[in-house]
Amino acid sequence: MVDENERPPSPEETLRLIERQRADTVRQLRGDPLLQYVPWGVAWAIGFTTYFLHYGFDGTPYAPITETQALVTLLGSQLVAGAVAAYGITKQSAQTRGDNSARGRMYGFTWLAGFLLMSVIAIRISPMLPSAETGLVWAGASLLLVGVLYMAGGAIWLDWQMFFIGAWVVAVDAAGVLLGPGWHALLTAVLLGGGFIAAGLWFRRRP
Repeated sequence: MVDENERPPSPEETLRLIERQRADTVRQLRGDPLLQYVPWGVAWAIGFTTYFLHYGFDGTPYAPITETQALVTLLGSQLVAGAVAAYGITKQSAQTRGDNSARGRMYGFTWLAGFLLMSVIAIRISPMLPSAETGLVWAGASLLLVGVLYMAGGAIWLDWQMFFIGAWVVAVDAAGVLLGPGWHALLTAVLLGGGFIAAGLWFRRRP
């Protein structure tokens, strides 16, 4: 008599096990969505809400927040988000070898180089612009960089989800720049800040 616990698995059970292991492997290789999306969402929700309270819709501040305070809040939160994202990329790359690992390292260094160059350009141009436009240059350039790098990451790893999210960042950034500082800050805080937080939580829970 064959013990029920020792019987061979049925074809359906074997397929379910294979699919579960495949999903776990893909999740490990693609990285943790919480580290990819939520840090940026929190940073933008905090930083750009501060900017919106400073600008308002018509240039009248809604709170006693100076532009310097808003800029420091935005840059500080983005630096923290970038550090967390870089940790996630490094952790993801450590699980692979060969070309994929090299891509991950080069991609991580690209984030660092991009933000350094963006800061240099913004610092050089800012003194030539009005106060409101200075903030828009910093905000618009940083979002452009993030969006393009997400699209590049999607192309590197053939991840359409990452690619389209990067395109969404670029689209919201462009619309906000055209509408002006106050609208740019509000759209970014709501559509990108809240959107990235929701996306990270959704992708983490999705099988």
